[in-house]
Amino acid sequence: MLNKKTLLSGITATGKLTLGNYIGAIKNMVKLQDEYNSFVFIADLHALTLPIDPKILEQNRHNIYAIYLACGLDPNKTTIFFQSDVMEHGLMNWLIINNTTIGELSRMTQFKDKSQKVKSANGMDTIPTGLLMYPTLMVADIMLYDADLVPVGIDQKQHVELTRNITQRINNKYKLDFKIPEPYIPNVGNKIMSLTDPTKKMSKSDTNEKSSIYLLDNPGEAYKKIIKCVTDSEGKIYASPDKPGITNLLNIYSALKEISLKDTETYFKNKNYKELKAEVAQTVKEFLQNIQTRYQQFLPLVDKLSKEGAIKAAKVAKANLLKLMKGMGLNNEK
Repeated sequence: MLNKKTLLSGITATGKLTLGNYIGAIKNMVKLQDEYNSFVFIADLHALTLPIDPKILEQNRHNIYAIYLACGLDPNKTTIFFQSDVMEHGLMNWLIINNTTIGELSRMTQFKDKSQKVKSANGMDTIPTGLLMYPTLMVADIMLYDADLVPVGIDQKQHVELTRNITQRINNKYKLDFKIPEPYIPNVGNKIMSLTDPTKKMSKSDTNEKSSIYLLDNPGEAYKKIIKCVTDSEGKIYASPDKPGITNLLNIYSALKEISLKDTETYFKNKNYKELKAEVAQTVKEFLQNIQTRYQQFLPLVDKLSKEGAIKAAKVAKANLLKLMKGMGLNNEK
């Protein structure tokens, strides 16, 4: 493992994990865990940037960990842990904040979007400070494990770009050698869209449950959601920006069957929308059945495995935190 490059990824513990989370993130973590020295966490500190009920957060954390295992992450290959169990994340974040500007953070697209929603609903004074600092915590996460590769959805690419800029700045300023991370964005399924509005991303925080396929959905209900999803009236099956609903179904099928989008288009070329929906729906249903069986098996192991993962993660995190502290004049350890 010492000769392998390092991968870091995580999912925020807000809402219920969706098929989009699996295809856009978890599937790639599983795929890459043999090739990389992998650290995968549940971002429960990030979940605090917007109000969340403590009981829901606790449940989300537990569920996500079990889902990681059910989807194929192997604790013998990947260090899987809760972000809040590794205390170094908080201090590292403070060090990063002091090497970042308000201008950089306020230009982040996600901050603009989320803060505008909060402002519209409750007024400017209610925008949480943590929402602005979300990217610095992400930078801290990545630098703590000196990651080479960060699998992300396309909407997180800007945050990885910020991480690259800040890491380079810190290296130059303090004469350090932290790695400059690269984002990993899959060619197929990098952004799975809503079933009711395919121009928008499928989101685990969507209030309309018909818009998303959740990994813990009743498989039969998930099947119905696909059958009823929004498409168009043209009747021809091919991927195109002008056909977001059909393209979304093709992407889902391609990702779950692990074939190219081109091969999927060819397969469905002479079929109708009803046949397309039925095949995609059946594929999703069978996928969920398999995942949920494994999820139930792994649930009792979460507490034990998460503690073991945190111990492994903390060793690496502490070493990198001390390296930065020493560079900044805060630590005298040799």
